[in-house]
Parts: sequence; C-alpha cells; structure tokens
Amino acid sequence: MAYETTNPPICMKERFGSGPALWVYVDGDTTASTIDVDDYFSNGDALGMKVNDIVFIVGGAGGTLTGTMHVVETVTSGGAASVKAATLS
Repeated sequence: MAYETTNPPICMKERFGSGPALWVYVDGDTTASTIDVDDYFSNGDALGMKVNDIVFIVGGAGGTLTGTMHVVETVTSGGAASVKAATLS
C-alpha cells in the first residue's frame, strides 16, 4: 500500500520544550519494510513532523491488530518525512 494524504498520522502529543511529539498512524501498512522508505509521509513537513518525533503505527487485517514504533529520521523542508523502526533496549 502507499501513503494517502487523506489518512495522515495524527499528533497525539505536541512537543514540550525540546522533547519529541507523539504521532499515531492507523493504516494497513504496518511492516517496517513498507513504512521505513524514504519520504513515506509525503506531507510530513506540512503536518508538523520533526526529526526525533515518535510515530506509533497501528493496523491490521482479519481481526489481527499489529503495532510498531518508529522515529522520524528526516524531514525535507516543504516536503516529506522519513521514519525508521525504533529499537527498544
């Protein structure tokens, strides 16, 4: 699937000071190999995404809910945002 600007991620928590904002994106695209591509969120800058923001990806099909956590890696001025799956340790 491809990202559709009609179904954007939603900012659930604005940044406080220098901390990250928290976003939730609900869609059928839930695998890192699909989402972690350059410029996946084509309107990321317009939405207000910033580097180091956290994006929770939630989706699933057939009654199976999945979720992953990603970090905004790059944002192009006036353009797209790229994310990378977060590693928890």
